[in-house]
Amino acid sequence: MFFAVEHCFFVRSYVVAELFKNLDNGRRCELYSPTALPLASSFLWNHKMMVHANCRGYVNAQFMQPEPAKYSHGPNLEAKTFMQPEQGFYAHHPGRFVYIKDLETSDIFSAPYEPVRAQLDDYTFIANQSSVSWRAQKNNILVEMTLQITTKDVAELWTVKVTNLDSKKKNIAIYPYFTIGYMSWMNQSARYDKESQAIVCRGITPYQKYPDYFKNKELKDYTVLLADQAPTSWECVQQNFEGEGGLHCPSALDIEYLEKNESMYESPVAVLQYTEALESNGSVSKRFVFAPAKDLPEIQSLRKTYLSNSDKSFSESLHNYEQYIDKSKAHLLLDTPNNCLNHFANTWLPRQIFYHGDVNRLSTDPQTRNYLQDALGMAYLEPEKTRMALLTALSQQNQTGQMPDGILLHEEAELKYINQVPHADHCVWLPLCMEVYLSETNDVAILDECVGFADSNERLSVYEHMCRAMDWLIQSRDARGLSYIQQGDWCDPMNMVGYKGKGVSAWLTLATAYALNVSQFLCDLKNDSERKEYFRQSASDCNQAVNDSLWKHRWYARGITDDGRTFGVEENNEGKIFLNPQSWAMLSGAASSEKIHSMLSAIDEHLDSDYGVAMLAPAFTGMVEDIGRVTQKFPGSAENGSIYNHAAAFYAYALYLKAAQYRDDEKLSQELADRAYKVLMKMLPSDAPGDVIQRGQLPIFIPNYYRGAVKQFPKTAGRSSQLFNTGTVHWYLRCLVEGLFGLKGEGDSLLVMPNLPSEWSKARTERRFRGALFQVDYNRSENAQKIEIFVNGKKISGHKISNIENNEKYSVHVVLPSRQ
Repeated sequence: MFFAVEHCFFVRSYVVAELFKNLDNGRRCELYSPTALPLASSFLWNHKMMVHANCRGYVNAQFMQPEPAKYSHGPNLEAKTFMQPEQGFYAHHPGRFVYIKDLETSDIFSAPYEPVRAQLDDYTFIANQSSVSWRAQKNNILVEMTLQITTKDVAELWTVKVTNLDSKKKNIAIYPYFTIGYMSWMNQSARYDKESQAIVCRGITPYQKYPDYFKNKELKDYTVLLADQAPTSWECVQQNFEGEGGLHCPSALDIEYLEKNESMYESPVAVLQYTEALESNGSVSKRFVFAPAKDLPEIQSLRKTYLSNSDKSFSESLHNYEQYIDKSKAHLLLDTPNNCLNHFANTWLPRQIFYHGDVNRLSTDPQTRNYLQDALGMAYLEPEKTRMALLTALSQQNQTGQMPDGILLHEEAELKYINQVPHADHCVWLPLCMEVYLSETNDVAILDECVGFADSNERLSVYEHMCRAMDWLIQSRDARGLSYIQQGDWCDPMNMVGYKGKGVSAWLTLATAYALNVSQFLCDLKNDSERKEYFRQSASDCNQAVNDSLWKHRWYARGITDDGRTFGVEENNEGKIFLNPQSWAMLSGAASSEKIHSMLSAIDEHLDSDYGVAMLAPAFTGMVEDIGRVTQKFPGSAENGSIYNHAAAFYAYALYLKAAQYRDDEKLSQELADRAYKVLMKMLPSDAPGDVIQRGQLPIFIPNYYRGAVKQFPKTAGRSSQLFNTGTVHWYLRCLVEGLFGLKGEGDSLLVMPNLPSEWSKARTERRFRGALFQVDYNRSENAQKIEIFVNGKKISGHKISNIENNEKYSVHVVLPSRQ
């Protein structure tokens, strides 16, 4: 996967013949320019930490204690918030760099690229499943840097190898540079500890209220850079290292040895110096541990664990971490005509899903909707995690059936930030998550588990909890039958539509109908026909209410404000059409075939683009006080008209659902399937010339959004947010499993109802399901009038594979009609 680029934004004037490649069957992605995609990055995580490293050497890192904290800071006091979209990098942004100085010529450069920014002779950024690496070469000196983390500790493990590729000996100085930054306005310091062979930095977390002192006593206020080899010299004061040259050309590199200054309240830094004489083709390797610590004994423990046994501890840690990441191994393996999809779906998609579902986005109070959708994705990888998440979420439900805005996962956790604002949609996600869990496991027994409530000692079955959630949604509607939005639904910043208690949401009303329709299968499992009819009628009422009040000309409006203004309609100059109501009207069954045709035409006209389907259009350019802060966001960013991939995934899933429902009309069904496939593919940077440059990221994760407002701001359209926290990925996998390849669990069977794009004549997939392995071949045939399915060589009647046995292998051949 490669293309040529000339004179592109951030690209030097030379031609980048091969910008990036997917290698090792997509398990490794390599980038060959530090300037073409300056924000390209990868990330590593465990249950205690996350490290987000970019191709130029900048790093965002945080760890849990139990709330998010940092051990490598910027140059000023930072707020401890979640990652920001399109986060820019600057000279003093936290980073991990290595300066190289030729002692004979005094030439310097830095690896991976920052801060010197010298034009390199060769460069590679390598995103692996379990590590991140860089190769930077200049003047016949090759620097290889590798970052890995452990499975259990908060620690970055770094290996730096320097090789002389010249035909003659080179005398060089190597300066590993690790950002410490501004730790504390109260007290900060740094020194070199000879016994630990480390630069030890300490800051005291500021506080005002005396009870916080006792809490802060348990915090890891040390940051340490441990080395496996004693340095020639060192420096602990940021300003002394930079001098007048700045980070680009530090004054400290002009002298023979670093000055060994200790930081005494000055902003600290961790710089080591090694002087080496390298023969031709000679090399040296050095290992470092960069980590927070509570006290000096913990620092000694880190040294003993990771640096006392040659490189064995590093290799063992990498092996253990690889085993951890292998838990994300795809249960759906693709072999299709589209290698871009194969590489992403087989490797990076399950990895991103696993990150979300296994560590809950490194939050102690994940939003309820996020928590449940992350659990939905985990049903395909580790369904026991989904089971646990459902029970945990329901245990924090109120007796009324209302779900909280966040799920508390730690005894000291409290609801923070957006979770302190009332949103009306959280109950919707319960049956949607449960449906996928039961499809994957058929664990009907979960419905009889007894669970308590957050606000009473009453204990009821999971089934009764689910029904109370549906009852709450049914009751939270106005006289027209439309759902109250409170201070937001799925769209968090739509916070002023209903803060007076009257505003309603078309999306939430449709989502309520869909949740009620999905919940009816739970009623079937419990033989509860009375409640099933109640849910069916209530869903119908919701759909009818939206059709009566919010179908406007060619599409569904987004809602009605507290003051009675309908918005998201053609008469609006901005925000005239929103994607979600159209998608969920298809999911809920509110939209007739005529309405669907009209909606799809409107989506094509106003929302679709080369980079994906926008969330709304045109983007708002100023505050609309009866809608809220979504309109204050920059046009085309985030929820204000970006190509918000989570919403696009809902749209793709709705298209696949309709493609299955219209199976009798092969032409229409294929058209919908083709649309869905295109939506999915536009979420991935492609190998088309210029596409990956414009997006600015490698195809190793789906970002929260790409910039939208394509007609308003075409220059920035398609730019990636670089945020890998997104519920998109769970729905993306669901689209592949249930929609594209049509391999959905149903009771004790596997339902086979594929929706392959018309451009494919064949495809192959492996699906692990209920302990069995299904190897499925798909082929189009001119002789086929309808889908035919053969299992182990025998044609079956219908579309269900039943009597599935654990540990068995099933060979499935699916014959589809040829393309129309």
